[in-house]
Amino acid sequence: MGLTSTELKAIVGSLGMPAFTARQIAQWLYVKHVKSIDEMTNISKQNRERLNEEYEVGAMAPIDCQRSKDGTIKYLFPVCSSTNKSKCGTQCDSVATHPEGLFVETVFIPDKDRATLCVSCQVGCKMNCLFCQTGKQGWQGDLTTADILNQIYALPEVDRLTNIVFMGQGEPMDNLDAVLQTCDIMTAEWGWQWSPKRITVSSVGVKNKLKRFLDESECHVAISMHSPLHEQRLQLMPAEKAMPLADTIALLKQYDFTHQRRCSFEYICFGGLNDTPLYGREITKLLEGLECRVNLIRFHEIPNVDLPASDEKRMEALRDYLTAHGITTTIRASRGQDIFAACGLLSTAKKNNEIT
Repeated sequence: MGLTSTELKAIVGSLGMPAFTARQIAQWLYVKHVKSIDEMTNISKQNRERLNEEYEVGAMAPIDCQRSKDGTIKYLFPVCSSTNKSKCGTQCDSVATHPEGLFVETVFIPDKDRATLCVSCQVGCKMNCLFCQTGKQGWQGDLTTADILNQIYALPEVDRLTNIVFMGQGEPMDNLDAVLQTCDIMTAEWGWQWSPKRITVSSVGVKNKLKRFLDESECHVAISMHSPLHEQRLQLMPAEKAMPLADTIALLKQYDFTHQRRCSFEYICFGGLNDTPLYGREITKLLEGLECRVNLIRFHEIPNVDLPASDEKRMEALRDYLTAHGITTTIRASRGQDIFAACGLLSTAKKNNEIT
């Protein structure tokens, strides 16, 4: 799991199997979602035995979950252990990539005829945004393509999914190769065969990496804004120093978001700090000339961070101001507040042995 068509061809070639076996394996993995090589019944028994000697599918079930009364489910997935790397293919080539005994979170969000999955791309995160629990963990390793894909592949509700968002733990542009490969597998004719319109990848804005993503992928992009003011955003998000929001927006304006691809901005509202009319005016100035939308998000409190949550009236006023000035703006429904809602809380608790 997680290998591309080209990589699968290289494997079957090295094992002396017919070239078409690679396409058969891809079908079993990415269309039929088998859990074992023995289930690949149109491959000869001899070749299945050969594959079993050196490889495994690599699917790992979640080890824990929290279920909200609103239907949201947060799953805890193990990261592939480096002790298994001999069977995981070419991606498990270093212990640093695969730290042992660590976990990532994935959130399944059903909503009428839609079902969105929020996936993670790293264990912890280097960005250290003030309002994010994942950043408090520090960076502990990148997920491989297999680790990222497993959150989709091994999800009990996988057949219900309509959308995927890379908005879980980690900064997608900081693990760009694995994120791009996951998107490729999800959208390729030999893979999952999804439309890129069903996938959204978020970023705080990482110099050079964001441009590469925009050039190499057709998936939607979402930028974490949270403040239109440089100094305040720098306090909230240290990544502002390396790639200021103004530079990110200047880059986005070089691309076409008027047809299939969508550009959006994520904006967590903090009461009295970034939700006043001043911020509406500054956001409008920054986004002038860019086809985009803004998603306002309620702040989910995390331990030891003294940031106030905005109230409904302030958020509605900000939404209405931006909408009146030509920027499509929505208030994202708050989901899973009765469970470990904020990103990073469940994995932190597991790491600290707080969950029995």
